[in-house]
Amino acid sequence: GPLTGDAAIYGLAAQRGAQIAVDEIKEAGGDIQFALKYEDDVNVPETAVNAYNALKEWGMQISLGSVTSQPGVSTSALAFEDRIFTMTPSGSSPDVISGKDNVYQMCFSDPNQGLASAQYITEQGLGEKVFIIWKNDDVYSTGIKEQFVKEAETLGLEVVGDATFTTDTATDFSVQLTQAQQAGADLVFLPIYYSEANLVIQEMNKQGCTASIFGCDGLDGLLTIEGADTSLFEGVMLLTPFAADAQDEKTQNFVSKYEEKYGETPNQFAADAYDGVYAILAACEQGGVTADMDASAVCDALKAAMTQITVDGLTGEGMKWEATGEVNKAPRAVKIQNGAYTAM
Repeated sequence: GPLTGDAAIYGLAAQRGAQIAVDEIKEAGGDIQFALKYEDDVNVPETAVNAYNALKEWGMQISLGSVTSQPGVSTSALAFEDRIFTMTPSGSSPDVISGKDNVYQMCFSDPNQGLASAQYITEQGLGEKVFIIWKNDDVYSTGIKEQFVKEAETLGLEVVGDATFTTDTATDFSVQLTQAQQAGADLVFLPIYYSEANLVIQEMNKQGCTASIFGCDGLDGLLTIEGADTSLFEGVMLLTPFAADAQDEKTQNFVSKYEEKYGETPNQFAADAYDGVYAILAACEQGGVTADMDASAVCDALKAAMTQITVDGLTGEGMKWEATGEVNKAPRAVKIQNGAYTAM
């Protein structure tokens, strides 16, 4: 995962959430124990391939997958060839799991995020005229946008326009926001990552654009951008299965441990990775996995076990998996209020 670079907030959170789960499992003293090793992929597919190969050489028996989608497409293809079972916490593109019987997701797939976002906006009456700003050279953004548009049409939710950008042009969003204002948008949908969303929101402030903002899990990270004016993020809404202010004991224990150890509030990526480790543990127990099994044997056992287990985690109760690798759990949304993510 990205431990440095513009997506490091995702990668560091996933690493830390996974480490807490591994430490808890060790403290519980069960028969199955994990050694967790991370390599930095800087959110670059080519670097991710090198990171994967380094972990394979280390002796990786199970992969916690890539944190982000573009690298995840590359590393999951290798894991499929090598027969190494993979559970990605947050690689949400369908291409990460498509055609790979040993690759599973803890997060919602991109189409499901697009579908659920359109449904949530409609059901909650969050906006009547929606404008979409999306990134056309990123599988995460394009996958969500395409399904959102389809579902919006089905629901009668009016999409008044869209504007796009690429990695090379993700510095100035004045044109896109001008188009949104001219279209009369009262809600801007952002199926993009937090670093780009930060620039969009700054431009909205400059232009005096008062439209509401709704995004997906890629926006989870806004509040931990170093040096950002977080007051501009007030009211931002995002689809995410985890809210750090939830009052259940499991969430409160996790948040307390995370804050004590790392000095910040965990985001969804931390929770997804934490749940991913426990899903792997449940599958290991169900499949009778032992430490002396090679990666291919572990893969066969976990692949058979995944469709049989049910996991109650931070990001969902009664989570189950299809043989396609997709997870079944209920979507939730949060809003940034008083500088914190608050469950809607």
